[in-house]
Amino acid sequence: MITKKNFLKELKKRLFVWSVAFLFSYIFIYLIDPFYYKELIGKPFFYIAEDFFLVLFFSVVIAEVSLLIDHYVNKIVSWNEKSLRRLLIQTVLQIIGSVTIVILINFIFESFSDSTNVDYRKEIVLISQWIATNIIVSLLISAINTGNFLLENWKKTALEAAQHKLKSSEHKRAAMAAELQALKLQIDPHFIFNNLSVLSELILEDQQLGYEYSESFAKVYRYLLVNSKKDTITLEEELKFLNSYIYLTEKRIGEGVHFEISINENYKQFLLPPLSLQFLVENALKHNQTSKSNPLKINISTTNDQYLLVYNTLVPLINNSKSAGLGIKNIINRFEFLGDKKPIILKTDKDFIAKIPLYENQ
Repeated sequence: MITKKNFLKELKKRLFVWSVAFLFSYIFIYLIDPFYYKELIGKPFFYIAEDFFLVLFFSVVIAEVSLLIDHYVNKIVSWNEKSLRRLLIQTVLQIIGSVTIVILINFIFESFSDSTNVDYRKEIVLISQWIATNIIVSLLISAINTGNFLLENWKKTALEAAQHKLKSSEHKRAAMAAELQALKLQIDPHFIFNNLSVLSELILEDQQLGYEYSESFAKVYRYLLVNSKKDTITLEEELKFLNSYIYLTEKRIGEGVHFEISINENYKQFLLPPLSLQFLVENALKHNQTSKSNPLKINISTTNDQYLLVYNTLVPLINNSKSAGLGIKNIINRFEFLGDKKPIILKTDKDFIAKIPLYENQ
């Protein structure tokens, strides 16, 4: 259904095309035959008006035929598929159309003319000039219309690409958020059962110690429940959680592990993904021996280039199977979602070092 808005838009387009065709018709007539207008000036007003409307009529007809040819050729051969073939077909059709229009209109005029004294040589020259003018104007109108078509098509393609990019970005963001949420919740289930077992033993041996242990245990899981859905958290909050986690670990393992923490106060408000330190500490405990004679050493410190350094000695388990490294991969994946800075993992025969980036709190 044609709306008023579309009708006015199409009318404006038609008036513009007609005006261009009319203007350039007069320009090309002058360029082809400069004496044409000199002869026209001395003619009566009626003759000048007749010439004006004749040129206007030719201009409107040639413009409409050009638009019609362009419209139908669009359905047969698209500019996007075969540009050269499309150009050749349209050019040939425009030339044929222009010649046909001039000959047809001239034949109609001659049929209704009563004049017998006709200078055929001059008539042929005049017709040739009109054919040349109409061909040029026709090709010009076609070029303008084609340019408008290609511009509209480019705008449409650009808009679709932008919408596709936006949707893709939204899907990617949603997928990343879902994956990040899944990574956050990948806590070793053995930790839960081990701590519950230690808690039950401590309650039987020392109720006060059991109470303190249960408090730390509650703090750890309160932190998980409150912060597991967050993308980032301050280093200060992460360290508070880690202290409770370390307390549980030391009570469970005893002197088999030794922790040392040295953090620059200026970095405590910097951000990192929650549970990052817990992942690294748990990874160290999972893959190394924790004996009193040769305790596992875990050091946590900050560097001058806004990184958090987590170091542990390597005391591999005797029957330790080769790790798939999924825990470390998960940590790296979590940081990939947050920025360009990525964790740096270094491993030797004697120690393991993880440098994880800290982000300024904006």
